[in-house]
Amino acid sequence: MNLPYELQIGWRYLRAGRGGRRNAFISFISGVSMVGIALGVAALIVVLSVMNGFQREVRDAMLSAIAHVEVTRYDGGPAQDWQALAAVARHDPRVAGVAPFVGSQALLARGEDIRGVMVRGVDPRLEPTVTPMAQKAPGLSELAPKAWRILIGQELSRQLGLQVGDSVTLLAPGGNVTPAGLMPRSRTFTVAGVFQAGHYEYDAGLVMMHIDDAALFFRTGGPSGVQLRLTDLHQARAVNDALQQQVGPDWRLRDWTRANPTWFAAVQVEKRMMGIILTLIVAVAAFNLVSTLVMVVTDKQSDIAILRTLGATPRSIQTIFMLQGAFAGVIGTLAGVALGLLVAFNVDVIVPAIEHLLGAKFLPANIYLIHQMPSDPQRGDIVPIAVISLLLALLATLYPSWRAARVQPAQALRYE
Repeated sequence: MNLPYELQIGWRYLRAGRGGRRNAFISFISGVSMVGIALGVAALIVVLSVMNGFQREVRDAMLSAIAHVEVTRYDGGPAQDWQALAAVARHDPRVAGVAPFVGSQALLARGEDIRGVMVRGVDPRLEPTVTPMAQKAPGLSELAPKAWRILIGQELSRQLGLQVGDSVTLLAPGGNVTPAGLMPRSRTFTVAGVFQAGHYEYDAGLVMMHIDDAALFFRTGGPSGVQLRLTDLHQARAVNDALQQQVGPDWRLRDWTRANPTWFAAVQVEKRMMGIILTLIVAVAAFNLVSTLVMVVTDKQSDIAILRTLGATPRSIQTIFMLQGAFAGVIGTLAGVALGLLVAFNVDVIVPAIEHLLGAKFLPANIYLIHQMPSDPQRGDIVPIAVISLLLALLATLYPSWRAARVQPAQALRYE
């Protein structure tokens, strides 16, 4: 093979395990360094993939129950001219669906059990165009004006022991003034269906009814505003800003990224900090190469001296040991990427097996909002991880290779 001798010698030093206990020990330490790099890279890929998957699952579950953009009046009044607003929104090709709504909060009571809920009045014909959950919500077609029927989430149904056909009382904010004083405004509704959004907050706290019933019950005088569904959820801010200029200052627009800014910001901060922490683990493993290469340089001083007497330059000697460390870094990084992707793409199988083995639940739905461990490996995470690992391994070779290049042949061969 017509490979440069620096490359051949560097590879030979990396895999040399014969020639005495010292060589075997050095080879073992080199292997430990590669394993450390691989485990660090794999851990970084798996953790970031799980965090990406967690963010995606919660986002998708949330966006199945809410629209991408919500438009309401700044003064909080009814949107009597919502059809004109909808016509303006539909002119934007990025808008896929428009529907009016009434939004308010209320108390849902059954016997002695009371829950605070978000009530959304919807148009059964138009709501499926803005919320995917409505497309499969049982009983949506049974919502009709003056029918006084509601749809509730699966978790809310479980908490209150409600089933389809049961009656439940809804208490509105404010009340009616009577000779006996202020009395709470309430009405009995019939449960027409139980939906599942996949997001604990909405499964446990969302109630839907016909928009006309909601306007009458909450005395809003009409729809609270309109909801928009976009062809691309990532265009929400751009559509929000463009539509704001068209409708004027009387309207308040809020896209889904601004609806839960604290949660999304917290996830990004956690992902960034976890990335930094786990990168330090990779750095520790990479810098184990320093001790390995220093031992190799010390052990191979006579070899270095012989190479120098045969005409090898100090730069060639330095290249040999840099290549040895680079080989270790490449092997460790590639093994870590392979292991990390293997685990990341099979988290949905591995985690349930561990949960079954330990008899524990890692993701309680009432805390983490989702029911199973998600994973979403992204190239934007994996490529930087691999590059950083390789750079750290290469950086770790600089000092030992520099020491190797400074070995004096006469001094190294004096006692040989």
